[in-house]
Amino acid sequence: MSASATAIRVLICEDQALVRAGFVTILSAQPDMEVVGEVTDGRAAVRSAEELKPDVIVMDIRMPLLDGIEATRHLAGPASRSPARILIVTNFNVDAYVYEALRAGASGFLLKDAAPPELINAVRTVARGEALLAPAVTRALIGRHAERLRPAAAPVPPERERLKALTRREHEVLLLISEGLSNAEIATTLVLSPETVKTYVSRILTKLDLRDRVQAVVLAYRAGLAGSGNGERA
Repeated sequence: MSASATAIRVLICEDQALVRAGFVTILSAQPDMEVVGEVTDGRAAVRSAEELKPDVIVMDIRMPLLDGIEATRHLAGPASRSPARILIVTNFNVDAYVYEALRAGASGFLLKDAAPPELINAVRTVARGEALLAPAVTRALIGRHAERLRPAAAPVPPERERLKALTRREHEVLLLISEGLSNAEIATTLVLSPETVKTYVSRILTKLDLRDRVQAVVLAYRAGLAGSGNGERA
């Protein structure tokens, strides 16, 4: 099937042959996607991404030569002139470092046992420039590492000072974002319209100088706003 001129260009970075083949088969079958390359290690991922300029990079964490975290930091980190959109796909039960990839600049993450429609939706979501935070995975994975995310023995984390720029309602929205809720779920919880929630999210990201919801979740945990069970709701 030939891809259209507007097809989402995808680079697959995965060292397990069967998993990689599955990703290629699933995504290549979509009329709005084109798999432009597949690599098996982190160094090749960086090189191919710079050469092929894909719209979305599907990145594994554990790869030879250079792991997915370092590859993500190189392609999407603060030093990157044109940050890539990276979707981390990992084994939840064995990978304890996914949040490091998110901090490195990844746009979201998905579990390797996700159903094909979830992978397809994830690629489309990231391609639109949005962050992908599956609620259950957000709570379980980032929540599991909350203590590592928070500075140890710091009475007032610097991230908490940044939160002073937010209004009470924006604090509330940020807390719900950190719990993995989508805009629609936040709208239902706070009895607001989805468009109003979208506006709040945009303001939060702007005020805190964050790229996306993923970075907002990390900041919320580091500030101690999330994961403590002490969040207040108006």
